[in-house]
Amino acid sequence: MNRVLIKNAKIVNEGVIFEGDVLIENDLIVEISESISAKSSQCKIIDAEGNYLIPGAIDDQVHFREPGLTHKGDIESESRAAVAGGITSYIEQPNTVPNAVTQEILEQKYELAAQKSYANYSFMMGATNDNLEEVLKTNPKNVAGIKIFLGSSTGNMLVDNEATLEKIFSSTPMLIAVHCEDEATIKNNLEKYKAEFGEDVPVTVHHLIRSEEACYISSSKAVALAKKTGARLHIFHLSTAKEMDLFTNKIPLEDKKITAEVCVHHLWFTNDDYATKGNLIKWNPAVKTANDRKVLWEALLDDRIDVIATDHAPHTLEEKKQSYLNAPSGGPLVQHAVVAMFEAYHQGKISIEKIVEKMCHNPAKIFKIEKRGFIKEGYYADLVIVNSGLPWSVKKENILAKCGWSPFEGFTFKSRITHTFVNGQLVYTAFKVKDIRAGKRLLFER
Repeated sequence: MNRVLIKNAKIVNEGVIFEGDVLIENDLIVEISESISAKSSQCKIIDAEGNYLIPGAIDDQVHFREPGLTHKGDIESESRAAVAGGITSYIEQPNTVPNAVTQEILEQKYELAAQKSYANYSFMMGATNDNLEEVLKTNPKNVAGIKIFLGSSTGNMLVDNEATLEKIFSSTPMLIAVHCEDEATIKNNLEKYKAEFGEDVPVTVHHLIRSEEACYISSSKAVALAKKTGARLHIFHLSTAKEMDLFTNKIPLEDKKITAEVCVHHLWFTNDDYATKGNLIKWNPAVKTANDRKVLWEALLDDRIDVIATDHAPHTLEEKKQSYLNAPSGGPLVQHAVVAMFEAYHQGKISIEKIVEKMCHNPAKIFKIEKRGFIKEGYYADLVIVNSGLPWSVKKENILAKCGWSPFEGFTFKSRITHTFVNGQLVYTAFKVKDIRAGKRLLFER
């Protein structure tokens, strides 16, 4: 039997921080108390030394690049980076190669993850203009949801047929997650800047090409369609102040039919950073203005935004070093997301309880994930110890993403992950990931 006793932790759960111990047996949390004795010499004891014990973060939006794009990243490399960063479960997107738009291709991804993943995993089913039949076969018990690109961010998965969209929204009971950017608006903006700059369009206008208007047109259309059809809608990576008016905090999360996510990079960077970071912070949707960032923070804290995620999407440095028009959008974030939010805590922007709510509890609630996202007896032991006073700097040699770079390179974080448990197994300790692929397929209470 695997028995682990975590002693002297500041346990963060459901809006409360309390000092206590947690006992793990096999893959479950079996006891939480002020003081627990080991009762057996077989029990491994870990002294948390007054550090924070949080549920493992659940990242509802990653691109781990397997199959087909494994020169950028793969399930093994990126899930290692995730557990080192305190993310114990992830939901991966369908724009791999081939796109996960049939049940057969989708299941192949699950088979890969069963062999390779250090963290718990689920994969979204992708929608296209012509695969409704396949979409409707998706099993709500063991697949996170349906993903629709309403802007052709990557791959060939743009769904732009209005009739098809309405059919998907009205006929699937599953959560529909959307990437919202209006393709026509982006194309018009791009042509305008090409007329001005030729092929040398600078990255500093990325947020003007993939503009506030492009985001709002698309997200407002998705919200209207969800209201019309009664669909369960979750909007990924919101980036503008204007879009915040589309969401409410007047009802409890459990009753919301329309939920919202913000990503770490939209809370951290602004368009002023393009001057120094260039294509390394070229994401879709684009990082916008300081005012957009300010309003995103306000909406996060007042619960119009429900989840913090990463949209982890690695590309090689060679790909990123190309000209703006040729460089792909996306970057690696799973290793640094939790400590980046702890940095925001140190800056007085957010409480640790709120970080846990947005990165652990709420993804579990929104997707109805079985027995994860909380520190509760009977739940899976996905747990993370964070030392909030152990500074470390991001350097090439400690970046675990396969692409080998990070937009945080050179930054010194005040907090560090010291231990990560996945299903009761200590997979990360002493700043190293152990060779234990403890991840399991996420299941959903639907």
